[in-house]
Amino acid sequence: MRVIGLAGWSGSGKTTLLTRLIPVLVARGLSVSTIKHAHHAFDVDRPGKDSFLHRQAGAREVLVASRRRWALMRELRDEREPRLAELVALIDDCDILLVEGFKREEHVKVEVYRKANGKPPLHPDDGRIVAVASDVALPDAGRPVIDIDDIETIADVVLAHAEPVERLMERLSAHGPAE
Repeated sequence: MRVIGLAGWSGSGKTTLLTRLIPVLVARGLSVSTIKHAHHAFDVDRPGKDSFLHRQAGAREVLVASRRRWALMRELRDEREPRLAELVALIDDCDILLVEGFKREEHVKVEVYRKANGKPPLHPDDGRIVAVASDVALPDAGRPVIDIDDIETIADVVLAHAEPVERLMERLSAHGPAE
């Protein structure tokens, strides 16, 4: 399994890019899994549904299963947010694991940058950003800048730079919690 992230500020288009990138990688014969970071309280189940009621009642973990899929939710309550290494360890083997968010963690990343977002680029301060997918030219980026709509080239970059999970896990476990 190899790992690479898509990092950028909220509203930069990470999810949109990811949902366009996954089918390209799958069409190339790869199995793809994802981990997504969320900054706010979120629910994957809806109020009133049994799984929601189980969590609301105090269950620490709720596993929902059907003939087509299963999902495990864990309530952290007052526990700390898990680090990327802990979450990667939960993922079954695949060819490529795409990590959306976790911009402060130390994994290899492609930055997603949109000028209209009004936020500064991340790459000047992050040596693990190997390329930038952008809607504008960034002549001083010091790394490849790819048009955000050139999904095939972004897929090529992802495949060229994704790192083996063992190397990532070694590096992440050697560091303290990310901010």
